[in-house]
Amino acid sequence: MSMDKTRKFIINLTASEARKFLLKAETYCGVDLPPYFVFEKLIQEVNNELEGKNLSDLIKSPRDYEDVNYTILNNKDGKYAWRPFQLIHPVLYVSLARQITEESNWMLIFKRFQKFSQNDKIRCLSIPVISLSEEKDNAEQVSHWWHQVEQRSIELALEYDYLFETDITDCYGSIYTHSIAWALHTKTEAKKKENRNNLSLIGNQIDKHIQDMRHGQTNGIPQGSPLMDFIAEMVLGYADLKLSEKIQSAGITEYLILRYRDDYRIFCNNPREGEEIIKFLTEITISLGLKLNPSKTQASNDVIRASIKTDKIAWFSRKKTEKSFQKHLLIIHDHSLEYPNTGSLAVALQDYYHRIKRVNIPITEPLPIISIVVDIAYRNPRTYAVCSAILSVLLNLLEDQNKRSVIEKIQRKFTKIPNTGYLQIWLQRITLPAFSDIAFEEPLCKLVIGESSTIWNSDWISSKDIKKAMNTAIIDSNKAKELGPIIPAEEFALFIEGYG
Repeated sequence: MSMDKTRKFIINLTASEARKFLLKAETYCGVDLPPYFVFEKLIQEVNNELEGKNLSDLIKSPRDYEDVNYTILNNKDGKYAWRPFQLIHPVLYVSLARQITEESNWMLIFKRFQKFSQNDKIRCLSIPVISLSEEKDNAEQVSHWWHQVEQRSIELALEYDYLFETDITDCYGSIYTHSIAWALHTKTEAKKKENRNNLSLIGNQIDKHIQDMRHGQTNGIPQGSPLMDFIAEMVLGYADLKLSEKIQSAGITEYLILRYRDDYRIFCNNPREGEEIIKFLTEITISLGLKLNPSKTQASNDVIRASIKTDKIAWFSRKKTEKSFQKHLLIIHDHSLEYPNTGSLAVALQDYYHRIKRVNIPITEPLPIISIVVDIAYRNPRTYAVCSAILSVLLNLLEDQNKRSVIEKIQRKFTKIPNTGYLQIWLQRITLPAFSDIAFEEPLCKLVIGESSTIWNSDWISSKDIKKAMNTAIIDSNKAKELGPIIPAEEFALFIEGYG
């Protein structure tokens, strides 16, 4: 794994550096939340209590209990699909981070990743990174994708005539937890009778922790943290290794594969060889309990066009300077209907937010614009945070009485679709400075206004000291009180400056 001046792969850290990275609040929770949600102290208190202790001596079996992790329900399509982001129980998260970064375990993991990446024609570009710049870790991760996946793909048109693309259906939700041990110790070793429950094997420890978080389930890992991204990379790296073996056995040499998490870009000059690689990948994923998404498996002989996402190209052609705020937003709305929930839509909205904040032209009729923004958010859950920021600017133009009425209308509109806990968190951020009495059903919202709400089920913890650590507040009430009515860019924007 090469190192960049602005970022460093987690696998290139020492064990102690990796532990420090994994125990950061930003790493624990990879979901954007308002700034008054603070996990640093809780994670540190739990880590202090686990120092030098055996977790099994402090707890009963977590997998016998439901709701150990906390799930933030996020509607996925404005209809009936949804994606669960999980805040892993801090005790299990810290314990797992500590186990992985034990010196001997970390060295084993490092060596396995070296093995996974030994074929330089199959390149994994999604190992979690730590930022060495002023940007957030997540921003550096996206920057790495842009340079090493999109831009590199365009360059590869000089060498290859065909691009095959595919991805894995519901990858994180389908990962078979036992396959983690296969990845780290080989399937043959992991399946030996004496090794199946051998907790001295780090693969089994990871498997056990994930089952403990998920009521004993062996299918699926939690989504929402770089730690789980890293664990997914163990299984996907193992798949890379198996794919390399099959390709080499078939005598295929003229190809290059770029993988970013479960998305594959396969470059070749012979389309039959590209199809054969897809066939090999299908067989390997099936053996791991995964499967390729047929609707997203496609081939193209226009490598440059295929390298750039269709929605991004479409936005380039739509994008133009528009004097009217409303017409500008209607162009974005039109794009959102054709390319829902896409990255280009989120970028377009972020640019719009900066425009309405910096331009001194008064918005004389904010209500129609508010209605358009709400409709975009309603249909595109990926945009909740940036749409909330835009709404905070527009609502600030209204009188308090009208503002409350509009907020209540927005609330009522969103009750028509299920699983909008994540949206409620951001709507509360808008309302909190002026209307802290507006009620939200999302349990995290209740914590913000001082109401009692159980986030993690900790009934399985026996240790009084651990339970005391778990009582550490995750809401900074002072930060909540200091909030201004307008959401600043640093609360939701990925990059400090505009990007790509």
